[in-house]
Amino acid sequence: MTVKYVYGSCERPEEADVVQAPSRRDRVRAATIDEIKQTARRLLVAEGPNAVSLRAIAREMGMTAPALYRYFGSREDLLRGVCGDIFTELAEQIEGAIGSAATAGGGDLAYKIAGACRAFRGWALAHRPEFSLVFGTPLPGVDVEDDDLTEECARRFAATFFGLFLELWQKRPFPVRAPEEIDPGLRDQLERYRDGLGTDLPLGALLTFLRGWVRLYGIVSLEVFGHLGFALDDAEPMFEVTLAELAGLVNVEYRPPRGPRP
Repeated sequence: MTVKYVYGSCERPEEADVVQAPSRRDRVRAATIDEIKQTARRLLVAEGPNAVSLRAIAREMGMTAPALYRYFGSREDLLRGVCGDIFTELAEQIEGAIGSAATAGGGDLAYKIAGACRAFRGWALAHRPEFSLVFGTPLPGVDVEDDDLTEECARRFAATFFGLFLELWQKRPFPVRAPEEIDPGLRDQLERYRDGLGTDLPLGALLTFLRGWVRLYGIVSLEVFGHLGFALDDAEPMFEVTLAELAGLVNVEYRPPRGPRP
């Protein structure tokens, strides 16, 4: 039997085996850690990542900088914790959108996929500094994969889209490239990726999944970082065109809405 505290975990409640009530000391520590991360995030949003320092956070919280080291060993550890919270928040928003789309569309996969993609774009546009932190140029010393908890949170976010893709493949498999049709250099990398995922999906299916992610991430990043302004004042219609192209990759019918959107 595994006993876990609910604090500091990216697992949804139903995934824990047994939840043991934390002691008062644990609750106080968890609340302080949460306040430190929230303060760091406020500084990140207001002034950028360079403003996030243990000294600045201590000043905001009325603590001493050395006292913060009892909770985070370094600025990099703190930023990894903030990244973990951001990934968790984003995953929860996408999961909620998938649930709403499933209800509205009667479980139709096209609705669910479009809902997830729109939620990703909506969150990114509303949280540009946070998007830049976790999806932009990595900060020196801040590697998500260096911290188990942060990586777990990132995997939960990734699972929102990969889970939809698996559901689609299991219900309505579509034509994909045979292994011999994939460039050998790419094929080797896809095999390593598949081993890491622990899945038996065909390499061609994984290639399609990655092609879809590249398109989605590309259109959202271009809009978030302001690189579509040379041509577009409103990127949403272009985003909808991209959704239709993504649907075509997986043989799903999707028609972008026309006219004004709410």
